[in-house]
Amino acid sequence: MSASGLPPLPPQFKAVQHVLRTAQELDKREPVVAYYCRLYAMQTGMKIDSKTPECRKFLCKLMDQLEAMKKQLGDNEAITQEIVGCAHVENYALKMFLYADNEDRAGRFHKNMIKSFYTASLLIDVLTVFGELTDENVQHRKYARWKATYIHNCLKNGETPQSGPIGMEGEYYDENEEVGSPALPGQESQASSATYEPGNAPTSNFTGIHIPPGAHAPANTPAEVPHTTGEIRLTPEDFARAQKYCKYAGSALQYEDVSTAVQNLQKALKLLTTGRE
Repeated sequence: MSASGLPPLPPQFKAVQHVLRTAQELDKREPVVAYYCRLYAMQTGMKIDSKTPECRKFLCKLMDQLEAMKKQLGDNEAITQEIVGCAHVENYALKMFLYADNEDRAGRFHKNMIKSFYTASLLIDVLTVFGELTDENVQHRKYARWKATYIHNCLKNGETPQSGPIGMEGEYYDENEEVGSPALPGQESQASSATYEPGNAPTSNFTGIHIPPGAHAPANTPAEVPHTTGEIRLTPEDFARAQKYCKYAGSALQYEDVSTAVQNLQKALKLLTTGRE
């Protein structure tokens, strides 16, 4: 679905400009992610201004788009089941991050990798439609957003960025500065022929990142999974969370990221054997 049916973006909604643009760019490749991007923009816009006539008009049109997309994707369990939708969006953010992180660590600095870091951070914002972000996602968003800004500024100033998680002091993301002028990974880039392909992402090289990016980073040395006696009563939500961790593990294995797969399988095992995460 095209965003062309929307009226001009009211100035009050500038904060959701980039996420709406991301939705439009993902409409064909990832319609589920595009749907949740628009849902995030809708919820955010309602909080900003739902009374001004131009804002109300914009939100009404956006709601129409969401309803049409929901009808079109109605048989997709990522739309009908929130936990599946959350896993879908988070996995796509992971793919974007892994692509950018691999390019960064290989010293390949270009517009596509900046856009990937930036888009990954936006998609973590989008995860708030499912509830409060985990501490891991908050840290991961901070790292991705900082990296996008840092590398963007270096290239703009003719400097060579440093690879990997160097000190983050003094680097702040400015959402009023246009980082997202390049095409999304997978589209043509004049700066590099390297592109992101969802089915052909590189292996993660997370070793050494000293932030806790949860499902997106190598596991710490795991503690022994406690074994308990007696009956463990698991709720439907527990089973759903365990399924989510298994989905994350499967996604990580597609990119030969063994440590992430092991971490998530351990989380699922601990939940199923103890009833706690």
